[in-house]
This record gives sequence, structure tokens and C-alpha cells, in this order.
Amino acid sequence: MPGLKAVLRYLPAVALAWAASSLAFAQESLTPAQALSSVRAGDIHFSPDGTKLTYVALSYRWDYRSQLHVVDVATGADQALTPDGKSERGPQWSPDGAELGFLSNRGGRSQVYAVPAAGGTATALTARKAGVDRFRWSPDGRQIAYLAKADDTPAADGPQVADDPRQLPRLWILDLATRTTRSLGPAGWRIDDLQWRDGGHLLLVATATPRVEAETDALYSLATADGAATLLNQPPQPFDSLTLSPDATRLAVRSTLAKGPEARDLIVAPAAQGGPFKALWPAPNLAVLQARWRDADGLYARVADGFYNRLVRLREGAAPQKIDLARSVNSFDVAPNGDIAFVGEDFGHLPDIFVRTAGGDVLQLTHLQAGWDGVRLAPTAIFWTSSFDGTPIEAALVKPAGASRAAKAPLVLLVHGGPSSNFTAGYGWEAAWAQMLATHGYAVLMVNPRGSNGYSEAFMAANRADWGGGDYKDLTAVLDAVIAQGEVDPERLGIGGWSYGGEMAAWAITQTRRFKAAVAGAPVYDQQAEFETEGDGRGGDEWWFGTPWDQPEVYARNAPATYIKAARTPTLILDGEDDVNNPVGQSKGLYRALKRLGVEAELVTYPGEGHSPRLGVNNIDMFGRILAWYDAHLKPQSPPG
Repeated sequence: MPGLKAVLRYLPAVALAWAASSLAFAQESLTPAQALSSVRAGDIHFSPDGTKLTYVALSYRWDYRSQLHVVDVATGADQALTPDGKSERGPQWSPDGAELGFLSNRGGRSQVYAVPAAGGTATALTARKAGVDRFRWSPDGRQIAYLAKADDTPAADGPQVADDPRQLPRLWILDLATRTTRSLGPAGWRIDDLQWRDGGHLLLVATATPRVEAETDALYSLATADGAATLLNQPPQPFDSLTLSPDATRLAVRSTLAKGPEARDLIVAPAAQGGPFKALWPAPNLAVLQARWRDADGLYARVADGFYNRLVRLREGAAPQKIDLARSVNSFDVAPNGDIAFVGEDFGHLPDIFVRTAGGDVLQLTHLQAGWDGVRLAPTAIFWTSSFDGTPIEAALVKPAGASRAAKAPLVLLVHGGPSSNFTAGYGWEAAWAQMLATHGYAVLMVNPRGSNGYSEAFMAANRADWGGGDYKDLTAVLDAVIAQGEVDPERLGIGGWSYGGEMAAWAITQTRRFKAAVAGAPVYDQQAEFETEGDGRGGDEWWFGTPWDQPEVYARNAPATYIKAARTPTLILDGEDDVNNPVGQSKGLYRALKRLGVEAELVTYPGEGHSPRLGVNNIDMFGRILAWYDAHLKPQSPPG
């Protein structure tokens, strides 16, 4: 966007057309299983002395169970700690670096475990009946604070009382020498995060009014001697990602200075007495995704810059310092000597972990992608287009296998979730969808329309109370620009997406007949019904639309259900049966309406799966159905016999 390139724009604009190169890429078609077999890495942490690095790996090959690894930084030796079929997450080094703590379900429910840094057997430190949610080492390493439900909490298979305070996790302190545990803190609070301020105080992100359906979290200091909680501050809502400076004098959180829907600004304040917050990275600049204190003088931050996630160094009173890295950064940490470990990826490279030394050299530390040797990812061009009102919109076009001007390719418009999310240069679930289609001869268009993160605060809020308005016009404006290049077939267009992307697919089929096939994954069909039944009532939809009793016309105007009688497009609908974000009734409502209207539709739901299905077999099934649906409606069919 104008005005942003001077902040962190590394890549020049690229040509829209792929015909600049006469050579089409060629490779064997990706099967659903191959497309979903990549490994993602994240939550990386250097040991205190910087000699080791721990990270969490995820793959649909393992049903997206998180797997814990430790790497020797000097040699690259990579050790997997997680037993087969189990899941481990939340790694934290003890303050002296002698042990690695983590959450593991190897014994059933998720508990805190610790393993010697030198290697050995992991030991369970907790045994909570309902498991542990999160934990923190004390500064001296002698205690662990953690969040867990009380052991007498009513079981999940019995009667469930809405907003039952007994279901809220409580704060516990474990003395590691005596293995004694005590409960601390006010009863009936919801505690969302915790950090040790010093040996006698914890910082809590908590609310005393958990029944209130709004963002009411605040920062508290809790004395571990008697459990007394003192209000320190209440940052602008929503806020998250509490982190403490190395000298424990200042804290930082992500918040929103413009009262927007997402935490995106990095703000700091004194840790002890509270006091005013000061913005280190405020709106309308780019959104902060992750921050790490380097020293008392400042932090490193990972920021969303359109399709790329960048690293910057932030100091009070100084301009952001760019850290030049060739790939988009998915997660990072900083060692005591200034080395930076990061997960790097882009449209041409699957994720791996790299180390940028203090001297500026970049070395690859891991080799995560077994089975991908010889597999080429489809070339992808990132470009800008002016929308209907002149707003510049960034998009990416994935080149189809065997593309040529003589045989125009079918095109699928893929819409990201959110809406305040964005497509990034890398290989996640949505990129796997795109790459699979590209190797089967499809062009795939991925657009970051207004409402997307990674640009200005104003851009992210530009579709407030207007889902299906300006954002949909952005999508179609970019689509029209691609069609005008003459290399895709305007008579063979598809659309698809998940969550907000699924809603936009459902919206599109009520607004136009230009799409000959649609895939709506976990969509919203009826905005009011979704507001009334979604799992998290903290006010997300309310920020966008108000409440349905105060603004019924806004909810109706933004709902595909209002316009469904115009739909004619064959539509595949996918969802998890246990989806609480966009409850499965939304998918069933869309299916019933299309069926009653005589529109070709298919509904597939997955028992035991939530908003983002995790089991590999279910994801492979979905990708197979997606490919078959587009093939059936966007490709010429051979005559029988």
C-alpha cells in the first residue's frame, strides 16, 4: 500500500503475467497425501547458553500432533523427544539451562514434564486430573507456576452448566524440592496468561468477570506469599502476548491503539508499579505478530508485511531497524550472543530453521522435509492491483502446470480465513491447497482484500459491517485483472476457502453466476445464528456488526442466507462436527437451502473434528474431494467409452 513500502518493503513489485517466461514448469501432480505431508516448525527457543534450540514440529502425517525437538546448534544434530502417537508443546528451558520443561500427554492428560538438557528420561512434575493448560519456571528455577482445573471439577461427560466457574483453570505453585503444590489467587477469575515478575510475584493476564461477553482482561501483580492480587494496568482491548524484559523492569504486550478487532501494536510499560504504556510499534504501521526481548534496551519483533513476515529491532526513541532475511519468518528467537534462529519459508521453499549469526551469515540448521526431494513448488507471482475505488490490493498468482496461451487454464480464487488474517509467502494448509491444484493444471489466485492483516490498521478495519461489500469487490477486481491478461479461461472459474474464506465462497454464489464451482469450508451462512451459537462470546462479531438485537439489518445485510435464492453454483461444503467457531449448523443451513433450491450441493462433515480438522486421514479426504469437485465442474470431461 502507498506509504508502507518505505517502512519494510523488501521485494519489488513483480509482473502479473507468467507469460514473461515461455517455459512452463513441469512436475508430477501432487496427491492430497503428498501435498499435506510437509512439516511445519514453530515455538523455537534457545537454551540460556545458546548452544541448543528447541522447537515444536507439526504435520498432518502425525495428525497435526505437536512434536518436540532439540537441536544442537553447533552440529545440527536433531533429537525428537515425543513418543509416537503423543503430543508435546510449550517448551521452556529452566533458568539455568539444566532442564527442558514442556507439556506432554504421554501419560494421558497433558502434564508438565522435565527432561535433562544433557539427555535422559523425562519426568512428570504434575498429575492434575484434568491436565495442565500452561506453566512458567520461577526465576530461580525452584518453583513452577501453572494453570489447571481443580481435581474435583465436574467431569466433561456429565451435565454441563454454562459459565460454571468450577470449569475455570486455577493458579497453582509447585515447589520442586518438596513436590508440594498450593493453590493461589482469587476464586472465580479467568486467568489467560502468567509470567514471573520476581521470586515473590507473578504477573497475570486475568479478568474478575469471566461471564461478561466482552474483552475485560487486565494486568495484575499477584504476591505468591498470600495470593493477594493488585491491579497494575488495563491495556487497550484486546491484548495478548505478555512478555517481561530480561531485567524484569518492563513488560510488553500486543494491543490495539486504534480500538481495532485484533492485537497488533507492541506497547511497553513499567512492570512493577504499572504506569502508562508507550508504543514501540503503533498503528497505522504493520502488525506485530511476535516479540522477543533482546536486552533491557529493546526487543526484536516479527511483523506482517503483506505476504511476508519480517524481523525488526525496536528501541524506544529509535527508528525500526530492518533485519535482512531472504525468506518469510514464521517464528524466531534470539540467543545471548545475538544469533537469531528463525523458521524461514516462502512460496518456493518449505519451512526449515535457519540461524543468522551476529555477523550476518545465514546457515540452515534443520532439514525437516523428508520425502520432498525433487518436488518443485509451483512458481508464484506477487503483485498489486487497483480495486474498484482505487485502493491498492496485493495478491499472489500460482502458476498452473503446463500453462500456455494456447490452452487457457481454469482458475480457482482462493480466499483466506479471518477476515483479519492474510495469505503469507510460505507453505501452510491453504498454500498446500493451492499447490495441489496448480500441479493439476489450475491457476490459483490468492488475494489479501480489505480486512486483511499485514497492512495498515485502517485497511484491516475497512470491511467493518461490510463483509461481502468492499472486500468482495476487491476479490473480483483482482480476478478481473488476471483474466484481462488472457491466460486463464473466464468460463472455468472456481472459488473456495475456509472459515471467512468459506463464507466468501457462500457469499459469491449468491452474487454472481460466473463461478462454475465453489468449495465452502466451515462457512458462516447466517450471521445472527452464528453470533448466537459460536463458542467464544468475547465480542469479536460485536466489533464487526454490533449485536443482532441492536443492528438486525447489519447482520442480515452481511449474511449469505439473505440472498441465497440467487445461488446456482455447484457447491461442496466441508466442516468439522465439533466446530465451535462457526458451528456446523451453519454448514448444514447452507446445504439445506441449496438442496431445497435445486442447486447441486454436497455436504461432508467430520466427526470429532473442530474448526480446523487435524487428522491426516480427514485432511487427505478433504483435499481429494476438493480436487474432484473442481475437476468435475471446471475441466472438460472425456466422453464415455
